[in-house]
Amino acid sequence: MSGAGGAGATGRVVFFGAVQESVPAWQELLASPAEVVGLVTYDEGLAARTSGFVDLAGLARARRIPVLATGDTNSPEVVSWVRALRPDLVVCVGWTRLLGDDLLAVPRCGTIGFHASMLPHNRGRAPVNWAIIHGDDCAGNTMMMLAPGADTGDIVDQRAIPITPDDTCATVYDKVGLSGAEMLRAHLPALLRGTAPRQPQTHGEEPMLPKRTAGMGITSFDRSPREVHDWIRALTRPYPGAFGYLGGEKVLLWRARPVATTPQGSAPGTILGTDGAGVLVATRGGSVRLTEVQAGDDPAEPACAWFRRKGLRPGQRFDPVDPATLAWALGAGPPPKPDARPLEGARS
Repeated sequence: MSGAGGAGATGRVVFFGAVQESVPAWQELLASPAEVVGLVTYDEGLAARTSGFVDLAGLARARRIPVLATGDTNSPEVVSWVRALRPDLVVCVGWTRLLGDDLLAVPRCGTIGFHASMLPHNRGRAPVNWAIIHGDDCAGNTMMMLAPGADTGDIVDQRAIPITPDDTCATVYDKVGLSGAEMLRAHLPALLRGTAPRQPQTHGEEPMLPKRTAGMGITSFDRSPREVHDWIRALTRPYPGAFGYLGGEKVLLWRARPVATTPQGSAPGTILGTDGAGVLVATRGGSVRLTEVQAGDDPAEPACAWFRRKGLRPGQRFDPVDPATLAWALGAGPPPKPDARPLEGARS
């Protein structure tokens, strides 16, 4: 392991990981002097339903590290399997399920986990996506000793992560993953000795971030250019994507940029035309330039190519989004009725 922090990091470790964020920490752990005795990851069913899933098992099997793929994190089978490996430490990164009391009680030195925010700020689900949606210019990563409940454990370390105007959810999560590996490198020896620094969290009145679902990607253009841009980049790959409806067809909005110009007399969602770099769509007080879209079952393509192929014309308009549906999509209201149009064609 590189860095002075890796010296003496011996002990038996089981790793829980499933999504892209977990890759740098997994690689860091494999390069350390610690004895990696097992990998727990998602089975095919859960993997297929998880945005950003990555296969960690191939590298584990190449090194003859036992692998357990599961769709039920806290099943007796998983608890027994981990217990039989006699781990000193469990490292859990990029895992979307909470670990229960029986599992947390297994490792001698506890379980270390990560949350992509500066806890206790932005506790809950999809913290990077929500941070971009809310217009934050900074995210973070918190290394903590996992405890019962969501994001409640003692803090071992934290790293602030800037969000630039060009970042997407994917690029910010890449930075989160690298920071997790750095913190693991710095603290692994102390974690295996049971002497890592611990700072109890203070929980204020800030609500937990809600879970996001595919249907919540419905896009209202009746917002500022910056807000629409943030919305699209917060929900792009590897997530199901932002989308709108145009002429009865669902259109995924993969990439866009805010535009400073203000169209006169154009309702939000109105297509203004193309400028060679993309398709301009009116917003509240300005416009956005769509640069990559995906219509229906067609492959993703440059927005200008889509505009020409579909024979679109300036003046056509994306369907507006009613206030109740928008409030739900922003995490501030109940879901719409099951037959509400924004849920049509949503990917699970």
